[in-house]
Amino acid sequence: MQRKRFSPGRRSVLQGMGAVGLSFSLPKFAAAQGGTVNFYNWDTYIGENTLSEFTAATGINVQYDLFADNEELFAKFRNGNPGYDLIVPTNDFVERFIVAELLQELDHSRIPNMANIDPAFADPAHDPGRRYSMPYMWGTIGIGYRTSEVSGVPDSWSHLYTSDEYANKIALLAEPTTVMQMAFKLMGKSLNDWSDENIAAAEEMIIAQKSKITSFAPDNGQDLLLAGEVDLAQEWNGDILQAMDEDDDIGYVVPAEGGLLWEDDLCIPVGAPNPEGAHELINFILDAEVGAEIADFIYYATPNMAAKALLSDDYTQNPAIFPPPDAIAKSEVSIFPGQEVLSKIDAAWTRVRAAG
Repeated sequence: MQRKRFSPGRRSVLQGMGAVGLSFSLPKFAAAQGGTVNFYNWDTYIGENTLSEFTAATGINVQYDLFADNEELFAKFRNGNPGYDLIVPTNDFVERFIVAELLQELDHSRIPNMANIDPAFADPAHDPGRRYSMPYMWGTIGIGYRTSEVSGVPDSWSHLYTSDEYANKIALLAEPTTVMQMAFKLMGKSLNDWSDENIAAAEEMIIAQKSKITSFAPDNGQDLLLAGEVDLAQEWNGDILQAMDEDDDIGYVVPAEGGLLWEDDLCIPVGAPNPEGAHELINFILDAEVGAEIADFIYYATPNMAAKALLSDDYTQNPAIFPPPDAIAKSEVSIFPGQEVLSKIDAAWTRVRAAG
């Protein structure tokens, strides 16, 4: 998956903690220890003051480096850990890291704040028992749309995949796995059912619609919406929230067929120079007040129920952040399909892109 993060440059700093009337005191953590944690994360995916507050609380410095997508992250570790202590892969890539034996088991005794995690996130299929990961943020993929240019709420993937109604005003993601998975949902299939028949049917559907698709957007569908170049965009909810923050004519919906549920996790890679410090940082992030500050600043859904309890209705009741239960019930988490299936996906996508 590829996901740009909610950029503080697009949000007023006044939307930080002061703007919602929240006031956080520094939580109590272990005595100053010194040293450095090398943290490899997505861009603009941390609270404004989280890392400096962590250093003040523990004496541990943080070297903060950025990656663009999960493929880049995974490639960085294929030939060994280049020196990172903490990374943030998405759920199916967490599984991919586990299968490749690239993650350390976590010491739960060093992460007492895991008690703050919503029980719904305590035992995920991609990491049973949370042996290797702690949940950081979660969200959905759905349809961003310009309300003045569509008829009602475009709550079906058919508007993007099979309809002529918005021809040449449609953007799909450029990420083949996700695009094909949403075609599966429209077909009434599980997004994890990578049968040869489903792959072929999705390929045929996308090729048939291709002349009506304006762009296979490299994760910038929200920018195309803002510019008026498209009226419908398949996108990650946080990216559409960027656009909604700038333009009240933009909306977001998880289609009736359901969408994709994603989760980003905190993990310690094998070979981490400072796993003790990494455990300290994970525990700090899972603190209720710290977690609330992060969630309010980056505006993604927190799995930290203690943090969520501290946040305002503007956050907790926002359906673009927390979709209604029926939308969640029809959506699915992506499971790593294995290298053989990835090769089939790549081959099908090559044919899609080559089609006239």
